[in-house]
Amino acid sequence: MVTVHHRYATVRGRQLFYREAGPASAPAVVLLHGFPASSFMFRDLIPRLADRYHVIAPDHLGFGLSDRPPGWSYRPEDQARNLARLIETLGLKDLTLVVHDYGGPIGLAYALDHPENVRRLVLFNTWMWSFAGDRSVEWVAWILGGRLGRYLYERRGFSVRVMLRYAVADRRRYTRAVERQYLAALDGHATWVYAREILGSSAWYDGLWRRRDRIARTPAILIWGMKDPAFARYLPRWRQVFEQAEVVQLADCGHAPPEERAPESLPFLTRFLER
Repeated sequence: MVTVHHRYATVRGRQLFYREAGPASAPAVVLLHGFPASSFMFRDLIPRLADRYHVIAPDHLGFGLSDRPPGWSYRPEDQARNLARLIETLGLKDLTLVVHDYGGPIGLAYALDHPENVRRLVLFNTWMWSFAGDRSVEWVAWILGGRLGRYLYERRGFSVRVMLRYAVADRRRYTRAVERQYLAALDGHATWVYAREILGSSAWYDGLWRRRDRIARTPAILIWGMKDPAFARYLPRWRQVFEQAEVVQLADCGHAPPEERAPESLPFLTRFLER
């Protein structure tokens, strides 16, 4: 039986929580959650990968069991700096990055800065570009990034109770008990900052997108929930980024394949890792 260890690393003076499983000598696989989630979203993938890989799944600062320092920025670019420091602290080499949602720009920033240390990329419903000018995103981001959004996120658990629940297409596995796990680990302020930074960090996203050629030759697999109300339409854009991309379309899955379709995704994922 695989043991999943709960550990902490000091990163820039703060405690980052991470789940760790598998032999330290095995190839490293780093799983990066989005918002309003935590490493809990990968709970079904971690033990199943750990028989052959050294699996690390951190909680970003302000999420899950990591520190929640008052006054910290919680901007994605600062979370990306934390990730780079964590990878350096743990001495992870020649790694595979698995990213979902906000974990995409955070993790891919590392891949763009250190392409020599990233062997493969696994993308679940994510992005890496500015939404400025995208009217379908701008008006939602404007509302949720303002005072009303702050109240909803910080006081009402809106990001879990409404947004995540709406984005999950198949709720047979996303039960109320699972939802309570996300709510228990929720920091409303950090999630509100993420909502604000959908547009607020546009310049940083633009910088990532302009450098996309640095990961174009990295072997990648795109495992995509096609009923995702936000990201399903971006799959063709990702197809154009990579020269070697396998694409798996999950027709009956919403925004969160690691939550909705972990067992079904696993054969595609392990076959890709074993090449």
